[in-house]
Amino acid sequence: MFIIGNFIIAVAWLAGQVLGIYMWIIIIAALLSWVNPDPYNPIVRFLYAVTEPVLRPIRRLIGHSLGPVDISPLIVILGIIFIRQFLIVTLMEIGYKLKGGVL
Repeated sequence: MFIIGNFIIAVAWLAGQVLGIYMWIIIIAALLSWVNPDPYNPIVRFLYAVTEPVLRPIRRLIGHSLGPVDISPLIVILGIIFIRQFLIVTLMEIGYKLKGGVL
């Protein structure tokens, strides 16, 4: 069972790292939206291509309730923090229990 435990721990750790990187990508994209960047810049295009599929449904769901202020990045960041604190930690604990270790 320790092999399955190690696998779950590794998957949880990797998922936590990916979510952390994605959170920073969202922060950078939100900051860039304040300065009106060049839409043809490859970095800007990458940031928008990676973040828009997640942000667009939230924008549609909440609408323009706050006027020109876009709070969809904040909602996504809070969701990432929740997932990292709940799901990732839970997976790590399951992995350690399957491994037979004590937290």
